[in-house]
Amino acid sequence: MRTDSSSSSASSPASSPAASTAAAILPLVGGPANVVSVAHCMTRLRLGLADPSRADEEALRAVPGVLGVVVDDASYQVVLGPGAVTTVTAAFEKLLGPRPADPSTDPSTDPSTDPSTADELIARGEELRAARRRRNATPLKTALRRLAAVFVPLIPALIGCGILAGVNGLLLNAGWLPGLTPALTAIASGFMALIAVFVGHHTAKEFGGTPILGGAVAAIVVHPGVAKVTAFGVTLAPGQGGVLGALAAALLATRVEKWCRGRVPQTLDVLLTPTVTVLVAGLGTLYGLMYAAGEVSSAIGTAANWLLATTGPFAGLVLGGLFLPLVMLGLHQALIPLHTTLIAQQGYTVLLPVLAMAGAGQVGAAMAVYVRLRHDTSIRTTIRSALPAGLLGIGEPLVYGVSLPLGRPFLTACAGGAAGGAFVGFFALLGDRVGATAIGPSGWALFPLLAGNRGLGITAAIYAGGLLTGYAVGFAATYVFGIPDRAPAPTAAPSPTDNG
Repeated sequence: MRTDSSSSSASSPASSPAASTAAAILPLVGGPANVVSVAHCMTRLRLGLADPSRADEEALRAVPGVLGVVVDDASYQVVLGPGAVTTVTAAFEKLLGPRPADPSTDPSTDPSTDPSTADELIARGEELRAARRRRNATPLKTALRRLAAVFVPLIPALIGCGILAGVNGLLLNAGWLPGLTPALTAIASGFMALIAVFVGHHTAKEFGGTPILGGAVAAIVVHPGVAKVTAFGVTLAPGQGGVLGALAAALLATRVEKWCRGRVPQTLDVLLTPTVTVLVAGLGTLYGLMYAAGEVSSAIGTAANWLLATTGPFAGLVLGGLFLPLVMLGLHQALIPLHTTLIAQQGYTVLLPVLAMAGAGQVGAAMAVYVRLRHDTSIRTTIRSALPAGLLGIGEPLVYGVSLPLGRPFLTACAGGAAGGAFVGFFALLGDRVGATAIGPSGWALFPLLAGNRGLGITAAIYAGGLLTGYAVGFAATYVFGIPDRAPAPTAAPSPTDNG
């Protein structure tokens, strides 16, 4: 439901495109009192709403700069695209200001000050939330969302350190700037050396524990002293189990902490609870979780290599073809632990270049739409503004601005991604592995991060061939099959001059 305050708020002057977009979004999600949390990832403004039924989804999609809206039980997600999401989020948080403790009864954002009307809205909103929870709260979906919530905040550091590691590798191979490369090595490797601590911190925070205790227990995984500990007849190694070990350690710490909170007297809680949590979870980590997580991590690496080396084209076709739906649902973030584990084990992840082919199929499909709908100025403007991001591997602007509104191009884009993935998988079957030293970038932005077992030249050539295959098949499939006879205009066409 759209509130009465939307017209005045949305029309207030703004000092920048980002502030203007934020001012337009705020009343359409129920006003400041309906917003209980604000966060963002690379492309989406993620809002926790007290009553999601008060958000006007249709009006939100029509806001200039909004590329789409995704609603699930965990958050209300407004897709804004890379770069823009950061500035709009900052402007949005400034607009919120001080908020009342009970937003559902704040008369300033309610369409009526009549208490009975407010009670009816609250009851209706609770019914809608309960229905959505029943529909979406499958164990798998819930687990993937919570896993993504742990790792999404780490993406900026993973990208920055990964790019620096790629640049440093090029300098080392070329023999340039030998005095600078040791410093770059330290800068690029510092975060990855301690990533377990950050994973533990965010895991405890997500699952209701004390973040610093989660980080403290997870730090055991990377401490050099574990080399003196023997578990299951095997001497442990620092970092054994990687992020999976850190995740399990923090989950155990959270369980132990919650158990203590309900049993330790309040007068002793500040002393006993942290001590018991770190001790019990720490021993469990050293004498069980690290070994088990190490075995799982090794199995992941073995399985990924076997999958591509044995069923290369088929595996690439499936992975490349299904990745766009995962991006659309926001579940692709749940793959971060797998990528991170492979990078820690092998120095690169062989999955990311295959999955990146989905973006190539999306670009090819958008180009075909641009050619076929030459008289539709609205959609061509959308494609021109979103295509650069698509070439750099950010597919959501094209997904929400072009493919999904038109329908068929989304399917033909998946076909292009499947073809590009099969191309890369074919060469993996021949023994030519293509990997990425960091996660985050894809498309043409992934070239500086490529690594493999046959040299940078061959690795880059295979990856480029996969991109071109994805472009070509996505274009051809969309040109022939992907344009309806009467194609509807996109529901959310961003303005080419709107950077917010």
